[in-house]
Amino acid sequence: METTNIVDFARRDGITDALTDLLRTGAQQLIATAVEAELASYLVQFSDLRTDAGHTAVVRNGHHPARPFQTSIGPVSVRIPKVRSKDGTPVTFRSALVPPYVRRTKTLEAALPWLYLKGISSGEMGAALKVLLGPDAAGLSANTVSRLKRDWATEYDGWKDAAFDDEPIVYIWADGIHSGLRGEDEKLCALVIVGVTARGKKRFLAIEDGVRESTQSWREVLLSLKSRGMNAPKLAIGDGAMGFWAALDEVYPTTRQQRCWQHKTMNVLNCLPKLSQPKAKAAIHNIWQAETKDDAEKAFDLFVKIYEPKYPKATLCLQKDREELMAFFDFPAQHWQSIRTSNPIESAFSTIRHRTKRSKGCLSRDGMLHMMFKLGQCAEQNWRKLRGFDYLAKVITGVRFKDGIEATTPDQIAA
Repeated sequence: METTNIVDFARRDGITDALTDLLRTGAQQLIATAVEAELASYLVQFSDLRTDAGHTAVVRNGHHPARPFQTSIGPVSVRIPKVRSKDGTPVTFRSALVPPYVRRTKTLEAALPWLYLKGISSGEMGAALKVLLGPDAAGLSANTVSRLKRDWATEYDGWKDAAFDDEPIVYIWADGIHSGLRGEDEKLCALVIVGVTARGKKRFLAIEDGVRESTQSWREVLLSLKSRGMNAPKLAIGDGAMGFWAALDEVYPTTRQQRCWQHKTMNVLNCLPKLSQPKAKAAIHNIWQAETKDDAEKAFDLFVKIYEPKYPKATLCLQKDREELMAFFDFPAQHWQSIRTSNPIESAFSTIRHRTKRSKGCLSRDGMLHMMFKLGQCAEQNWRKLRGFDYLAKVITGVRFKDGIEATTPDQIAA
């Protein structure tokens, strides 16, 4: 008995959409035009070659049989031209737009891990894609998904050992992502680090398997980054996990530390009764939303004065990281929105947490790690540059900032 959670549409084969057909026809014509342009450019290099009779030596020779090319708007038929040489010289035209053996676009390959993460098992992938793309979505079977997973593993191994380029890393965000695993009581703890380059581009730097965010696990991750050529970042942002900060002090002692205000707010509110939480949350927001560090210090002292008599545990939770919570005031105000929290990591992996909660753990340890890597690559393509990235050069060169504003002289700093 076949069990599946894929619901097929009735009369899927008979559904027609004039707009989709028009888009598919237009795409087919555009691809044909682009391939012809590639062929013309390819034949230019042989324009001076002539046969003994004075004829052109390399000429076009019809087309290869048409083959369907899967796209997000359905299958598009593609015909690749052929060439031949009259003097016996072996020549072969290969299109860069439609390489040999490629049967689907990159967007579909990006959709496969997304579908898999949403709960579609490899055995049901063909049925799911048939519903999305129609009955012509052939070649996307369970074996295809398994092969792609092996390719992801190879890509991941090469990525995590690749050397850094010469562009420095200015800020890093660090967090541990916990996810359920198939057949294991312990969760996977993926140690994730995202960095921003001098040009403002965000990128994943590390996605490693760790042991409960321990100091040793974070030390191994940071030492690996250092051995690959990563410089000491100017600022590291993360939650209160002590393992990362202890390891950072050992590997990159000059890097300043900024605690995540989002995590800190939740930790403080957990120490308060529910009735007091809304008012306390507003008081905490007054601290990190202050325009100057002096105003933030006053709001900080006011919070402690109000809540310390009745809830000393809550005020202690806030006070123990006071200096690290205020570090962002010494960096450009344009960057405050990004460097006050570890949201770049949280938002990228929110779908993974949602998936594992619903499925009670669906992947092996390596499979989950490789899935995080592939989804991270997809997320990177949609990330915007850091707001105010033109100030990063000043941060790198050591320009001083006071309350988010550049201070170029000692007199200005003291003012």
